[in-house]
Amino acid sequence: MICRRLAVLVLVLGALMAPLAADAQGPARLPRIGYLVLSPLVDPPSAERQAFLEGLRELGYVVGQNLAIEYRSANWNRELLPDLAEELVSLKVDVIVAVPGAVEAARQATRTTPIIIPAMESPVESGLVATLARPGGNISGTAWGSRGIDGKRLQLLKETVPRISKVAVLWNPEVLGVRSQWQETQVSAGRLGLTPESYEVRDPKDFPGVLTAMMRKRPDALITFVSPLTTAYRPIIVEFATKHRLPTMFATRADVEGGGLIAYAAHIGDLFRRAAPYVDRILKGARPGDPPVEEPTRFELVVNLRTARALGITIPPSVLIRADTVVE
Repeated sequence: MICRRLAVLVLVLGALMAPLAADAQGPARLPRIGYLVLSPLVDPPSAERQAFLEGLRELGYVVGQNLAIEYRSANWNRELLPDLAEELVSLKVDVIVAVPGAVEAARQATRTTPIIIPAMESPVESGLVATLARPGGNISGTAWGSRGIDGKRLQLLKETVPRISKVAVLWNPEVLGVRSQWQETQVSAGRLGLTPESYEVRDPKDFPGVLTAMMRKRPDALITFVSPLTTAYRPIIVEFATKHRLPTMFATRADVEGGGLIAYAAHIGDLFRRAAPYVDRILKGARPGDPPVEEPTRFELVVNLRTARALGITIPPSVLIRADTVVE
């Protein structure tokens, strides 16, 4: 009888202690994403970050409920990026989303923590991945460029403004993978009877000298390759181009909404949205180097009619009819 009573007592005490033990362990740890970006974090979020968050929601993730995000922004101060990347690694986040501009800092900070990069430029040529099909290492994500896109941009610019001959190309050669864009632009320019002129900016202090040199050579049009630097200085570039009546070809909708004439490139919001499934796979146990790099499938042509009028340019119907967005 005593043995039976002891057994019952043990069972009762076990049942009482179980929830206490669970409480002592604390709430279950939420999966954590590190989000590393060079530009400032704005509220409401930028179109790219909003697209990424929407992609996560489509997969059932709700920040604060079943997911946590550790944001780190350098506010355009590139020197802060290595420390911010190291901080995310030390927090033991499950995966780092490294936005272009912050990629090299993330790569230098860790070779083991998974890194997902939305809209990476020339991932194989820049050494970020071994191949698109089998990235290997700890990096994967979506690709920004595709073969022939820079030639297409030149062709569209020529179709929009047939009179052009000399085209200034404003770019930062230190951006990963961008040199292949310059090479393709040179080849395509030759086929179109255009002369490309290179203007390199590596630092904000380069802009005054570069724009002065451009003014002296008087090109007929201006193309920019997307980079954090050219994005940050978009207002200055647009102001310069408008003052000197230069038709511009940019790469994103935001550039044209900010006063550029025309933009054509992969739809960057789509690439950020498609980065979310990579994060999902990592959180569910996939190895970071296994998911293949996805190339862009959606492209966007944006035209600013207000800028066209300011420059005295009539956009041909053949271009307008293909535009995804027309800014009036």
